[in-house]
Order: sequence, then C-alpha cells, then structure tokens
Amino acid sequence: MSRIPQVLLTLLVFATLSCTGPLDTGIIDTEEWKKDRYGCLGLRLAYESEIRSIKNSFLGKNNQELIKTFGRPDRVELVDKSQTFFFYFLEPSSNCEGVETEKEPLKVLFRLNSINKVSEVTVTTLNP
Repeated sequence: MSRIPQVLLTLLVFATLSCTGPLDTGIIDTEEWKKDRYGCLGLRLAYESEIRSIKNSFLGKNNQELIKTFGRPDRVELVDKSQTFFFYFLEPSSNCEGVETEKEPLKVLFRLNSINKVSEVTVTTLNP
C-alpha cells in the first residue's frame, strides 16, 4: 500500500518535468514569426541577426519545444532515420504564391538527432 503514493509522486514529477514551454527567443516576436509561413510576408527576415546571435541557445532543446516556440516547420526532412531537419524560411520560398525563386532562399535549419534534440542550428541558403 505504501508503494502507491511513491509511484503516484514519481509519475507526477515526471509529468511536470516533461511538459515544455516556449523557448527564450530574445527580441523575436514568435507570433509574427508563426504568421510568416514559408517566409512569404518577409517578416522573419528582420530577425536574421537575432537568430544568428542566439542560435546556440537552442542546442539540446527538443522538437516539441521548437514547435511550441516557432510553430510547425515549413519543411521537415528525415535523413538516415537518425537525423531530422526542421526548415524555417527567412526569405520567401517557392511555396509562396506568385514567387519564383532563382536561388535557394535563406532559411534556419535545425538539425535534430535520433532522440529529437537539437544538435546544430544554421542560417544558410544551402540544403542539408
């Protein structure tokens, strides 16, 4: 009978610790960021320097924290079942209505490892 309260307390602590909230993004207005899907409105580009300055603070964070903070990624790529990339476009991508890009748009790439933790953050026009 005395093990039941211990188990319940352990479950309660685990549930509390597993809940995640949004990450600290400095001056980035995350609501504005979320409205700018695929970078179509050009709102995200204003935050390029802020992303570059705080990108290392996202290392070790999990995929759910990213989604709660920045919204659903514009694109997701799975590589070798051990890595996932989350793409957030800063410049308008080819998914934007009336936009035809001659070059790859600038984007933020979050590389996640096999346990969905961020292992690298890059601001680039290159694809993984």
